[in-house]
Amino acid sequence: MELQFLGGAGEVGRSAVLVDGRLLLDYGMKTDTPPAFPVGSVDPEAVVVSHGHLDHAGAVPALLSGRDRPPIHWTPPTRELALTLARDTLKLHGGSHRCPFTEPDLKRVGEVEVPHGYGEPFEAAGYEVTFFDAGHIPGSAHVLVDDGETRLLYTGDFHVATGDPARRGGRSRRTDGDGNPLRGQRLVAGTTARPDADVVVCESTYSDVAHEPRGAVERRFAESVRTTLHEGGTVVVPAFAIGRTQELLLVCEAHDIPCYVDGMGQEVTRMLRGYPDYVRDADALRRAKSHARFVGGRDGQRERIADQNVAIVTTSGMLSGGPAMSYIPAIRRNPTNKITMTGYQVEGTPGRDLLETGSAEIDGRVMPVAARTEQYDFSAHADREGLLEFLGEYRGDRVLINHGDRCAAFAEELRADGYEATAPELGETVTV
Repeated sequence: MELQFLGGAGEVGRSAVLVDGRLLLDYGMKTDTPPAFPVGSVDPEAVVVSHGHLDHAGAVPALLSGRDRPPIHWTPPTRELALTLARDTLKLHGGSHRCPFTEPDLKRVGEVEVPHGYGEPFEAAGYEVTFFDAGHIPGSAHVLVDDGETRLLYTGDFHVATGDPARRGGRSRRTDGDGNPLRGQRLVAGTTARPDADVVVCESTYSDVAHEPRGAVERRFAESVRTTLHEGGTVVVPAFAIGRTQELLLVCEAHDIPCYVDGMGQEVTRMLRGYPDYVRDADALRRAKSHARFVGGRDGQRERIADQNVAIVTTSGMLSGGPAMSYIPAIRRNPTNKITMTGYQVEGTPGRDLLETGSAEIDGRVMPVAARTEQYDFSAHADREGLLEFLGEYRGDRVLINHGDRCAAFAEELRADGYEATAPELGETVTV
């Protein structure tokens, strides 16, 4: 096999790997200003999408802008999530250089897309392909590609839950803040799939990070929010629409924290209720949805909610748009209020600026924020320990490291530990 790395090599974003010039694994975008897309031109016979986040699926409709119509393979939730984000991208950037596809391109997706479940082999561009649950978000998949001689495992993004029985060989003792057993995310369980492979293309987002145990994170978050509400304040919880919003709603319900949900996360939450087999506990998600109050966006509603003693889970996760643009200005002057960041803040985003400087550019104006700001690690990626545990199953195989800002360093660390590991550069073609 020849693997060409068109994106996601030494970076987080615009993931795209072309196999033998025929099969394309992911085709994402990097949400810079302006957005960045995979390098080079591609004309694949088929496309396989690992999951529905922008950095893996955001540019997929652009592949249908020419005369060819390659089939697009993904799981059913990935289809829904990718199309939801694509429609939002068109709404924000349609008709500009920031959007690589048009409305007709998006409509063509429905003509060529093919959904598949986990563990169901299918043919794509002459390869046998199989999806395995990656434990990242609902519908996320490891992608196994078999040409009859070489078995390639493309991990996509994944999460290995510390304490899962499959990882430790026994019952987990981890608990949430109320003493209940908790293993990893509430929304989806960590991956236990370890399919046989000869070559592994592995993400490395948190290759130098040790995640705090999820139970401890939840306990600190819940105690902090309850304290602020007791003091008469409001808590704004910026969260990514896909995965993070639903995780935080589950946490709020489990800890009986009154909350609203606003932004695209509402649509995603409703949609995921239709895929009970792709979430960890469908009943828990139903209860979380019922527990939260959905914001309709009527005139003045957000301003009234911002005056209440509640948590508000809202997009965007990095304060770069969405209803957060209404809530942050409304609560920023009162030091009793709080902003709890729930995910990694990319350098240069308003969320990162807020954490580092105490002020942020919101809707074109730099605003000082007196409200307290905190950050919690609710990551849906494997940390360093999780990556090493996963790769331990492939010690005798070739490992190619991507999707991280220290890919080369992590590959060097793996080589020092006896792995045959390298970190391809952007645009590089590797023969395996």
